[in-house]
Amino acid sequence: MTPTLTALRLGGAGFALALLASCGLRHTELDCMERAMYFESNRSSRDGMVAVGSVVMNRVESGKYPHSVCGVVSQRKQFAPGVMNKRMNTRTAPKLREAAQSVLEGERHPLVGNAQFFHTATYRASYNNMHYVLTTGGNAFYERRDADLVTQPTPLPPIEGITGK
Repeated sequence: MTPTLTALRLGGAGFALALLASCGLRHTELDCMERAMYFESNRSSRDGMVAVGSVVMNRVESGKYPHSVCGVVSQRKQFAPGVMNKRMNTRTAPKLREAAQSVLEGERHPLVGNAQFFHTATYRASYNNMHYVLTTGGNAFYERRDADLVTQPTPLPPIEGITGK
């Protein structure tokens, strides 16, 4: 049976998945890393892109999230809406591929440490378990800790120029 006929028989979400599979729409780990960096770092700096990539890799390696870059990036309500299907204009991010490849090859932003979370730098959350480690590329990066272990409860001043090639 052809993929299109299979898709029609499945209906609903199964239809959409089978139809996508029949179109050959598959993302590589590099594609997924680029998408996370592109939509989350606002293409503002290499540091911002590498920091986002570092968080993605921290999640991949944590055992608490999917064990692949695409699995982490495509999780619902974890990254920018449409991160896996919105169109990218890569001309606005000339260093995107290089930064994504570098993170996949092992580069990490040295100040991200074990952080698995970030939000827009201007957002102010009222949680008491956010220990901030870095602000760069328009985002504030943080670790979740027990409240009594948080020593940096507010985002740090932005810093750029730490990573580079």
